[in-house]
Amino acid sequence: MPAEMPFETTTARLRLRRPVDGDLPFHVALHTDPRLYTHAPQAMRTEDENRCVFDGFVRHWDEHGFGYWVVEDLATGAPVGMAGVRHAGDHLNLYYRFDHDAHGRGYAREVAREAVVLATEWLPGMPVRAVVRPAHHASLRTAERAGLFRAGTVRHADDRPDEEPSVVLEAPRVVGVADVERVPSREQVLDLWCRVNDAGGAVGFAPGAGRDEVEATLARHEATMAAGRAVLGQLLDPAGRLLGLAWWDESPTPLLAHARWLYRVMVDPDLQGRNLGRLLMAGMHRLAREMDGVELVTLDYRSGTGVGGFYARCGYTEVGRVPGAIRVAPGDDRDDVIMARRLDGAALQPHGGS
Repeated sequence: MPAEMPFETTTARLRLRRPVDGDLPFHVALHTDPRLYTHAPQAMRTEDENRCVFDGFVRHWDEHGFGYWVVEDLATGAPVGMAGVRHAGDHLNLYYRFDHDAHGRGYAREVAREAVVLATEWLPGMPVRAVVRPAHHASLRTAERAGLFRAGTVRHADDRPDEEPSVVLEAPRVVGVADVERVPSREQVLDLWCRVNDAGGAVGFAPGAGRDEVEATLARHEATMAAGRAVLGQLLDPAGRLLGLAWWDESPTPLLAHARWLYRVMVDPDLQGRNLGRLLMAGMHRLAREMDGVELVTLDYRSGTGVGGFYARCGYTEVGRVPGAIRVAPGDDRDDVIMARRLDGAALQPHGGS
């Protein structure tokens, strides 16, 4: 894991931190409560077994710099569960278990979404998966709301021989394409762009724009790619279906070689509420970080779309706006809002000169 990314973090309501020796009693109590094992009672371990499991959680943090968190309520400081991702063979396992009294508050979804976003940006190369009993509908919903898609079944070690196998869910991946000839399906890109546009997404056109107009703009992006100055990022589900896309463009000005501009951020409008926007942004940040010398990223958006808060949650700060610069229709002028962030997460520092 990159040293500059501390995997301990906070969400709107929760603190996510690495486990320490003093958390052992909470871990044991959490994992020996039969009320939390109604869908797989055979999976509950003894106190001694859970001590060994906890030691493994701590050791994973020591060896890899990330792992399952102890989840604390920000308001009270009390532990309410354990969750996160860690290595499990050829993938990262997404896990969440919360105190019985904390159920019904949406904590699992809040933490699972954060875990998958962080893994997408900072832990590339291994898919994030969850393994869930088919009758555990709440857990299945949590994984799906975190952005995972059903990707088959597996006979888990804790599955009884007479039971259905467990469901495997897997997070989408962000793939960067620099060579325009290697874009898997130009028609898929156009289809997605037109559907996002018609759903009201601010992706360069007013709703109802013709496919030929969109295709002409796509051709300009392709020309920039062909010139070696743009990378297309594609969000793909485990089956390879296109879920979202965006472009990184570089400036031809050498003074701006350390920066990239983000354009046309879009995700499937039929999959709203499934964390895909943040996963696309996380993957795009990873792609930018892999480009030599890139430190700063910027974007702009049309005011009135409500996306400023979303970009702020992705680490961006508003650095300026041009009032009335975007004319959506006669009498409907919007601001062009500019936001930026450093890829290392440090605060933006304005220059002191004039």
